[in-house]
Amino acid sequence: MSIERARRSVERIRNAITRPVTASSERPSWLTSQLAGDLLESQLAARHLDVAALELRAAGRGHYTITSAGHEGNVVLGRLTRPSDPTLVHYRSAAFVIERARQVPGRDIVRDLVLSLQASRNDPASGGRHKLFAGRDLGIVPQTSTIASHLPRAVGLAFGLEQRRRLDLVDSATPLPDDALVCASFGDASINHSTWQGAVNAVGWAVQRQFPLPLLLVCEDNGLGVSVRSPHDWVEKRLQTLPHVRYFRAPGWDLFAAYAAAERAITWCRTERRPAVLHLECARLLPHAGTDTDTVYRTPQEIAGAEALDPVRRSVEAVLGAGVLTVDEVAAIEARAAAQVAVAVESTTGTERLASSVDVARTLAHPVPTALREPPLTDDEGGPPLTLAQGINAALGAALEAHPGILVFGEDVAKKGGLFGVTRGLLDRFGPTRVFNTLLDEQHILGLALGTAMLDLLPVPEIQYLAFLHNAEDQLRGEAALMPFLSNGAYDNPMVVRIAGGADPRGPGGPFHNDTSLAVLRDIPGLVVAVPARADDASELFNAAWQLALEARRVVVIVEPLALYHERDLYAPGDGLWLAPTSPGHAAWAQPRVYDPDGADLCIATWGLGVRRSLQAARQLREHHDVHARVLDLRWIAPLPTGAVLDHARETGNLLVVDDSRPSGSVSEGIAAAVLDAGAPCGFARVTAADCPVPLGPAAATVLPTTDAVIVSALSLLGR
Repeated sequence: MSIERARRSVERIRNAITRPVTASSERPSWLTSQLAGDLLESQLAARHLDVAALELRAAGRGHYTITSAGHEGNVVLGRLTRPSDPTLVHYRSAAFVIERARQVPGRDIVRDLVLSLQASRNDPASGGRHKLFAGRDLGIVPQTSTIASHLPRAVGLAFGLEQRRRLDLVDSATPLPDDALVCASFGDASINHSTWQGAVNAVGWAVQRQFPLPLLLVCEDNGLGVSVRSPHDWVEKRLQTLPHVRYFRAPGWDLFAAYAAAERAITWCRTERRPAVLHLECARLLPHAGTDTDTVYRTPQEIAGAEALDPVRRSVEAVLGAGVLTVDEVAAIEARAAAQVAVAVESTTGTERLASSVDVARTLAHPVPTALREPPLTDDEGGPPLTLAQGINAALGAALEAHPGILVFGEDVAKKGGLFGVTRGLLDRFGPTRVFNTLLDEQHILGLALGTAMLDLLPVPEIQYLAFLHNAEDQLRGEAALMPFLSNGAYDNPMVVRIAGGADPRGPGGPFHNDTSLAVLRDIPGLVVAVPARADDASELFNAAWQLALEARRVVVIVEPLALYHERDLYAPGDGLWLAPTSPGHAAWAQPRVYDPDGADLCIATWGLGVRRSLQAARQLREHHDVHARVLDLRWIAPLPTGAVLDHARETGNLLVVDDSRPSGSVSEGIAAAVLDAGAPCGFARVTAADCPVPLGPAAATVLPTTDAVIVSALSLLGR
């Protein structure tokens, strides 16, 4: 049924071309016949692509798709913005993309879009991994979804344009003109999403603080979120009340009005360096997507009303009525658009598709630098012994000194120096352009990182507590880690994310400040996760992180055990044995630190706070039970150093994993699976937290692993 409705929409357009013409609209002074022909051809090509998409799917050549029919008014944005304007588009943006491609010589955009419809490995946008609109040459950043998840990045991009100018990074690999702006479009239902709410709140907040923010938000309003209607006037009232955001409105089915409104909005953003929202009214001519049957929730009268607002048909009537083009000229444009799509469909018959998991994952992450794979040959003497917090501070200071594009930001990181004092003094040394506070919104914090990372800056955002990440984890999963995968390697967003994690009953306590689970981070393909335990770990892991981000363009998360930030002692009060000097080297890729490598009875694998606890247990095992254990600090959580762990397990014959996380979804589960997969001939046990959240106060000790628990488990594993 969708195919027939799409075909009928084309017939109505053709009938409008052949219908007798009467002067019915005034020709705008800016409208040339060339411009009218270009805009109309892009709209017509988009409509023919919709028909082709549905036909390809019916024939088994195509896959899930969302048509653009009814939204072709966005063609004006494709004309008025530039490839040098970073752009994140709505999924009904075929006309926009086709028109934008006119500015890129040699780009056969229609053929490329047909390849995308067929999940072809030759599709330049994603290489067959996802149907989307994207292209680095087009300036269009790929999107996983447009339910507002891309808007924090859009804010970050607009912020980054101005931040980059402030830092005067003249040797940037991504040169952009001084009047570049960011354009981000979305559907009307997106304004109800928390991510949208947070993004526009951040926009107003930035302007309130008098920070330039050249961002054009485009709400394509067809009145429906799949099957749910937006209340009458809800979208308009919501958009008009945004603080510090200039409101523009236009009917997307009126080509002349849409062009004029878009031009005013874009000029405002470029010249004033201030945000604007363009409320572009649209009509949804076809079902939402895929197998959706909109006749279930739309009456025939509603569908007919939408068809009456068909922007392509109305554009035909407008240019003919204004005398801009003749009937023969419009007929030739329509025939050319139809033929271009038909040729693209025919020429891509039998197109190659991704054939293996290796093919699919090839662009997930850039290769790790060769130098990082080998243990560094460096002198460990790096000055006086420091706490973990001091070691992290030193690592951040050294990086800010060495790399002018590094930005350190988050809640409270500036004057206060963070909740734990880790960033203390960095603001005084490097100034507020490079070390600054943000809103108390994790989506905004990661959005700033996502945007600035695309503009040759290296963001180092801080999330105050691991549990707070869950407010914004999709910004890491869908937006950050998947970017090279979705863009066929054309785009990336390198960053080093700092998160205070783990449990410390001495601190604020409770489940929201004592989160020990790393499951959400381990489950993100391509993400690198590391956990330092001491100051030397901090310097080595951060040095590795800078290489991974700057050279391999990776997204790195460093989880900092908050209970160890200011710890000084290991075995007894005042011994100072947890202090360590910084190291000028880097941590070898996915290799653990080994304590007491001669321990032949037992291997204890752990990380973070578990390292200190395991070393204490190992000492008692040796002194009181004649058990000689070696302790492996994994340091790398993703990827896990399973090969090294298995080697040590085979050498000792026994492996005990000490895991502060709950038993399910934990790192220890991953190690257990590796032991089973490898058929390693060793005894195995693990010590984990109880399967419940960490409570407040001293009760936390009842659910977390203890040194005594490690000793008991080790002796049990050894049959003693």
